[in-house]
Amino acid sequence: MKNLLEVKNLKTFFYSDAGVNKAVNDVSFEIPKGKTVCIVGESGSGKSITSLSILRLIDHPGVIEGGEVILDGKDLLKLSDAQMRKIRGREISMIFQEPMTSLNPSYTVGYQIDEALKLHQKHLNKKQRFEKVVESLDLVGIPDPREKYREYPFKLSGGQRQRVMIAIAMACEPKLLIADEPTTALDVTIQAQVLDLMKELQDKKGTSILFITHDLGVVYQIADEVVVMYKGHIVEKASAQELFKDPRHPYTKALLHSIPIPGVTPRKSKLDTVDDDVDYLSFPKEIR
Repeated sequence: MKNLLEVKNLKTFFYSDAGVNKAVNDVSFEIPKGKTVCIVGESGSGKSITSLSILRLIDHPGVIEGGEVILDGKDLLKLSDAQMRKIRGREISMIFQEPMTSLNPSYTVGYQIDEALKLHQKHLNKKQRFEKVVESLDLVGIPDPREKYREYPFKLSGGQRQRVMIAIAMACEPKLLIADEPTTALDVTIQAQVLDLMKELQDKKGTSILFITHDLGVVYQIADEVVVMYKGHIVEKASAQELFKDPRHPYTKALLHSIPIPGVTPRKSKLDTVDDDVDYLSFPKEIR
C-alpha cells in the first residue's frame, strides 16, 4: 500500500538557558493512503510537537533540526514559507484540541469555514462558497445548516463546535487530516459521535488521518496503525491489532495495564501507573 506521508528521522529541539529539550528526537513513521495512524503516549511525550513539525508550525525557541517530512513525494521541510502556506488547509488540515479557543468568537461559523474556501479554492464564487459551507455543515451533522451558518460559536454546544472545526478542516478535502486530541473536551456520547463522523468522512473522501491521543480506548476504536511515543522517541510501532494483542515494549505494556477492563478489573481497585523510576528508553525499540 502506498504511503501518503513519510516522516524520516525528524528532530525538533527547544533551546533555553537551561539547555536543550529534545522534544522530538529521530522520529520515523508512515501514514498509508486512506488509513488512520494514532500517536499515543503520556503528556509531554512529543505527540503534538510531532504534528506541529509536520505542518512547520514550530515557534521560537523551537527549531526543526533535521529529518524529512515527505508528502506525496515533496519534502515539506524544504519548501518555502509561501509554498507551505498553500499546503496547510488544502493538502493537510488540522483539528485542534479545544474548539472554543480555536474558533474566533467574533465571527459566525459560516464565515470561518468560508475563509478556508476563499483562501484555497479561489475558483469558487461567493454563492458557490456559501453552498459548499452549508454542504460542509450538513456533512458533519449540524442541524439546520443554513441557519447555523449565521450563528456565533458561543451559541453552539461543545459537540457542535467540534463538528464546525471538523467542517473547517474538511472543507477543502485535504489528503491528510491531523486531529490533536479532538475529543478530549467532549463527554463520552459526543466523543463517540465525533469519532464515527471522522470515520464516515474518511470512508467517503479517502482521507488519511493522523490521530493524536493519550486515550487508548479511542485508539482501539479507530486506529489501523499505532505509534507509541515516550520522551520524544518512538518506542513501539505496530498495527493496532498486533499492539493490543501482543504489546512488546515495557512502556506500551505499562500504558495498557493502566486501563481498567470492564468485567475484569475489580471496582475501586488501584490501577497500575507508568513507573517514573524506569528508563524505558534503555529497552530495545519494537518496530513491527
